Amino acid sequence: MTIAIIIVLLFIGVLMIIEGMYLVVFGKSIKLNSRVNRRLALLEQGKDHEEVLNTLRKERELHVKSKKVPLFSILGKKAAQANIAFSPKALIMIMIFIAIASFIILTLMTGLSIKIIAVVSIAMGVGGVFIWLKRKAKARLSLFEEQLPDAVELIVRSLRVGHPFSSAINVVAQEMPDPIGTEFGMLADEATYGGDLTEAMEDMADRVDLQDLRFLTVAVSIQATSGGNLAEVLSGLGQVIRSRFRLFRRVKAITSEAKFSGWFLSIFPGGALAGILMVNPNYYDAVMETEYFIPACFIVGGMMALNVFIMNAMVDIKV
Repeated sequence: MTIAIIIVLLFIGVLMIIEGMYLVVFGKSIKLNSRVNRRLALLEQGKDHEEVLNTLRKERELHVKSKKVPLFSILGKKAAQANIAFSPKALIMIMIFIAIASFIILTLMTGLSIKIIAVVSIAMGVGGVFIWLKRKAKARLSLFEEQLPDAVELIVRSLRVGHPFSSAINVVAQEMPDPIGTEFGMLADEATYGGDLTEAMEDMADRVDLQDLRFLTVAVSIQATSGGNLAEVLSGLGQVIRSRFRLFRRVKAITSEAKFSGWFLSIFPGGALAGILMVNPNYYDAVMETEYFIPACFIVGGMMALNVFIMNAMVDIKV
């Protein structure tokens, strides 16, 4: 049990170290809660639009090639969605550093065999970076999804006063914070320098991978090829997105109690076991030497894992 506690605390420390390194290296430039989006911040530094566009393009395409590498594809996708400033090489170096540090710590603090320590250390390096990227991607996508209805409304208002669609995109880039402000700003710059706006939106939809953003892209693409009143189409789309967002929030609120109950019931057996061992460390000594103890441990562990899976499936409502 002591070893398990050490491993859990070490994993929490790994996540904190990765986040700390990211903040130290990139500081305020990667914060999503800034009122001024990153594109405007770069423009305020005296850089021209073309230089800013090239800088943002390099950051955007930083992890695109890494998606094609089999072992790094999952990390590359999450890194692209989170728009992580760390390069793929830097992420690999962080994995190696964490694995080596974990190996040293576990060797000094536990009596496990070298093979087990090596496996756990590799899991710490890869798993820690993956979970950190997943959390970053989820936070950015959630904020993007929350901002999208407001962006659509800004576009609709601009279209109704007579602005072209490219100018409406630029209004979003000027008025909205990150992440949507910078993404739409890049669309506006690409249109300014002769790029195809529809293709740029399709690339953004593939990279961000949000269903509501795909709806917006399809609506713009259809209007570009067949014509029609884009303002009315996007006005209806904005209402649909807001309704979907409210429904998601309502479902989340309704299932929050069930999710808490599921997590509590999943964690409680481990907590009870830890409490028993803290009160009486020799509680299981009488049965540890029997031939059924190890198989029973595996069976109980499997049932607890199955419990977590079933609990998540019960509260995972698809809308």
